[in-house]
Amino acid sequence: MAATVETFRQGRSIPQNLYGRGVPDQTVSIVTDALDKWFALLDGGRYDDAYASPPVIRAIPLTLASREILCEDNAVVRLTFASTDGADLPAWTPGMHLDFTLPSGRRRQYSLCGDPAERNTYTVAVRYIPDGGGGSTEMHSLEEGAAVTVRGPRNGFPFVPRGNAVFVAGGIGITAILPMVRAANAAGMDWHLVYCGRSRESLPFLDEIEALPPGRVTIRTDDAAGIATGPELLERAGTGAVYCCGPPPMIDAVRRAFDSVPATHLYFERFSPPPVRGGVEFEVQLVDTGEIITVPSDTTALQAIREIKPDVAYSCQQGFCGTCRTRVLSGTPDHRESRLTPEEQESEMLICVSRAEGGRIVLDL
Repeated sequence: MAATVETFRQGRSIPQNLYGRGVPDQTVSIVTDALDKWFALLDGGRYDDAYASPPVIRAIPLTLASREILCEDNAVVRLTFASTDGADLPAWTPGMHLDFTLPSGRRRQYSLCGDPAERNTYTVAVRYIPDGGGGSTEMHSLEEGAAVTVRGPRNGFPFVPRGNAVFVAGGIGITAILPMVRAANAAGMDWHLVYCGRSRESLPFLDEIEALPPGRVTIRTDDAAGIATGPELLERAGTGAVYCCGPPPMIDAVRRAFDSVPATHLYFERFSPPPVRGGVEFEVQLVDTGEIITVPSDTTALQAIREIKPDVAYSCQQGFCGTCRTRVLSGTPDHRESRLTPEEQESEMLICVSRAEGGRIVLDL
């Protein structure tokens, strides 16, 4: 999971190029998280910061207390972690996530999906992705008693519990959405959940979701009804907010349809990187080996480098966590992120999204 959020009012132009320069794309920094001004923008200056817990930067050691397979295809596991010393853990609110450092050293982000009132545990759910870079494989292999370290909770996808809301979740995107649904229901909001997936066998939390109040939930699977269009996903959208979490095609469909509905706010979180847009082919030379790697116009530098160095560090793949920051020894980067300061951009780049302005760039990997 990677926590990126964009917020729009109806009638405001939606950026067409998430990776492009000069695009009014509001990506939340992994360091600053919940800045007061940003939260004010989310609700037109009416956001109450009582809804957001302060970000926690320190590392927290956790122990895996329990694990449970959640869906019939066995691809999603729910993992509940407890503090190693039994003390209460930092509070969290719907939409928050944790940055995990796994035993291998990999860093990955996963949304909290348990009960915020349970202060002694954190719960996440992870879908196994065979070619996903090893993070989900490692999470699925954890046994009870395993030790991990987390940073957070951090909020890149805040929920405002007022008015009415439509929640759109695709597959494992339900992990970020479900705590919001619970909070909306508890607050007596007018809400509706649209939950999509390949098949019922692939949908986690299905028992809990089907037990929600009648008429509040639409479950749609590709094998029974086909892939939903944007207008179908937003059919129940009223004058309030839309919260969407899922794969890029779903998010793109919702974004395209948003201006045709009366909703005033759109918040979404991506669980995988969007496609590269407006890229040009360039070369990367690795200073340690001298190898020269061609990066096609539709491929990220990270993806191309991983073909040669599969152990290269990365996490969010969206240009905000900073895990893949790399020193630039020669060449001109085309910075397509919001993480580095202008001074840092003079000598570093984030290879998951940033590129080169043609020609060759030499990296200290």
